Amino acid sequence: MPVTESSSGKCSSSLVIHAAACGSERQFDELEAALQTLQQPYEIIFVDDGSTDDSFAVLQQLHEADPHHVRAVSFRRNFGKTAALSVGFKRARGEVVVTMDADLQDDPREMPKLLDKLDEGWDLVAAWRERRQDPVSKTLPSRFANAVVARFTGLELHDFNCGFKAHRAQVVRELKLYGDLHRYIPVLASWQGFRVAEVPVLHRPRRFGRSKYGWQRMVRGFFDFLVVLFLTHYLRRPLQLFGIAGAICLLIGFIIGLYLTYLRLFGPGIGWRPALFFDVMAIVVGVQLISIGLLGEMLRNFSYRSEDEYSIRSEV
Repeated sequence: MPVTESSSGKCSSSLVIHAAACGSERQFDELEAALQTLQQPYEIIFVDDGSTDDSFAVLQQLHEADPHHVRAVSFRRNFGKTAALSVGFKRARGEVVVTMDADLQDDPREMPKLLDKLDEGWDLVAAWRERRQDPVSKTLPSRFANAVVARFTGLELHDFNCGFKAHRAQVVRELKLYGDLHRYIPVLASWQGFRVAEVPVLHRPRRFGRSKYGWQRMVRGFFDFLVVLFLTHYLRRPLQLFGIAGAICLLIGFIIGLYLTYLRLFGPGIGWRPALFFDVMAIVVGVQLISIGLLGEMLRNFSYRSEDEYSIRSEV
């Protein structure tokens, strides 16, 4: 029989499902079978991300059939995966929050692998689609992007962007997600001091929905990666990023200036040498970068909150 919620309103596991296409009814049957084997209280939160089919009507029927376990939220339009996860995280009542997409590529029967790894003391466990069932046009750029992110962040994962993850509740409470930062949840969690791991899982071919992958998504992902690098390395020290770059530009401008001064005094003259324009540009850019860094430090000082400096593991 289904495991019901405890009297306190808490549950052991919350599943946040990003549903942008039909397939929810089939997925619910698989989820319910997998969750019942865990013998733990659970809830399932579907977030309908502006689907244009009858997905939400199906979700309403699922809720009416099982109101104790099924909850559903519907967006007026497609706001993206980050917004969907944020809404689900705010409504999750479980001690563990598992996220997955509704396209049935993630197998709910793989969920115990994530939870077992979580029980080993990790705070976030990401699924690794070791044998990914997607076309090469998606897998090849994804491998390159994963390698770049791992190299620059120091977090050795094979699959950063897989939506199938298990988090402790404290992780999702402390995450600040906006834009398309859902791609880098493991990086943001690791930066907060949470322990992050991954386990290989079964990946199935897409049966529902249509992939939104394209060059626009790659461009957005690149800029989001720059945002994550800034947030995790220089958010508290903006002058160190802009100041160093500005100082390098000023140094280059100073060296070129000395060379041009030598030519002016002992050589044939400066004239319309390209080096003169490059020297002026280097100095101007250097001053601007340092000014931006100082402005960042000023804004950081005005918006400073002491709780942004740390993440508390426990308190008694």
